[in-house]
Amino acid sequence: MTDPLTDPLTDPLIDPLIDPLIDVAIVGAGFAGLGAAIQLSRRGQESFVVLERASDVGGTWRDNTYPGVACDVPSQLYSYSFAPQPAWSRLFAPGAEIQEYLRDCAREVADHLRLDTELRQARWTGSSWALTTSRGQVEARVLVLAAGRLTEPRIPDVPGLGTFPGPVFHTARWDHDADLSGRVGVVGTGASAVQVVPELVAASEAVTVFQRSPAWIVPRGDRAAGPAEPGLREATFEEMERGLRARRLDAEALDALRRRASEHLAAQVADPGLRAALTPDYEIGCKRVLLSDAFYPAVSDERTTVVPAAVARVDGSKVTAADGSVHDLDALVLATGFHSTRQPYAQRVHGRTGSLAQAWEHGMVSHASTVVHGFPNLFVLDGPNASLGHNSAVHVIESQLGYLLGALDHGGVLEVSAAAQAEYTAEIDRMAGESVWLRGNCSSWYVDDRSGRLTLLWPDTATEFRRRNGTFDPTPFR
Repeated sequence: MTDPLTDPLTDPLIDPLIDPLIDVAIVGAGFAGLGAAIQLSRRGQESFVVLERASDVGGTWRDNTYPGVACDVPSQLYSYSFAPQPAWSRLFAPGAEIQEYLRDCAREVADHLRLDTELRQARWTGSSWALTTSRGQVEARVLVLAAGRLTEPRIPDVPGLGTFPGPVFHTARWDHDADLSGRVGVVGTGASAVQVVPELVAASEAVTVFQRSPAWIVPRGDRAAGPAEPGLREATFEEMERGLRARRLDAEALDALRRRASEHLAAQVADPGLRAALTPDYEIGCKRVLLSDAFYPAVSDERTTVVPAAVARVDGSKVTAADGSVHDLDALVLATGFHSTRQPYAQRVHGRTGSLAQAWEHGMVSHASTVVHGFPNLFVLDGPNASLGHNSAVHVIESQLGYLLGALDHGGVLEVSAAAQAEYTAEIDRMAGESVWLRGNCSSWYVDDRSGRLTLLWPDTATEFRRRNGTFDPTPFR
């Protein structure tokens, strides 16, 4: 039996000369894009395609295959409510398991998938979207951007990086053939680093971790997962929702979270000098709070050196840090994050008066975290202020799908007004101004460095996001 996700796609894209207008084009086949496709299919919609530039579905979970990769949201919340996964192996699912779950979900809409199909340009014609792809032209009444925000690795601009003779790669582009048995340098101490460093310490002669800024880390408590119990998803969701109190600078909740992280550090790192180097100087929650029971023991290992400074330059195999220390290394792993606030796809999408990149030149803005003034019949999933710092992004995606389906039912050409977008943006800014993300004395990938605005996160509960943005309201539209 053939696998529709691995066999080459032989059908051509819809030929505009034969079928000049498809109803919905979805760009991206990760959680958001596949969720949109499944919901459309279950509603009986036939006229849609999913354009995916890669050779497989999965988005983040297709791209990130580094050792130790796993979800940092409880597995019970990391599947569609309309396609539940009843048998996760662990409390925090391994990346390969999430990828396989998404591939299983994708089989429901396999006939609509166009893999190896990159969107090169999208232009609003006045009545539809003209799409130029790597496999031809498509015209769509509605364009859904589900390209994600963690797709383009951020490679640090380090003088001499190109002179390094050994393997150099980003965690999201893991080289499984690289020899990592020698002296390995890891640049960064964020979410990917805390997962991969313990794996490297176990497999390498020595590991040097370059830490520009330490992270707050709390216990992970991972374990084998039993059968899904009735009500477990809902109970887990409510528990996660309570985490917003600390992000809203509630003193009691903030103290409790900080104490939990500080006690975790003290319990796992005996050396006072190393403990001091691993203690952040900003408020907990300002950056992403990480979960790990293995990172602190790994950096305490005698084979590990923590350098409390960024990489300043590279001269062949010698890596010099900003503190002046020099390290002779055989391989470099870049755990340096992604271009999150400046989405690469924005340059390719042209609305009534310009590109999405121009509309977002001072930071991403939207209405309902889904629609953008100047871009009729465009819906952005998992984009501006559509992620969470305390709960599962899948809940937000499903809320946006409710908004999208309501808009499709309404029909016609829909463009949100500038006034509605400005009002929504001002409200986001007001809520963000009272949060740890803007008052915690740190810089993070949640905040756009051009404007200082919180553009990635929704600064309220997931419940409130759904109440506000889970149902389409035609009032703000022209």
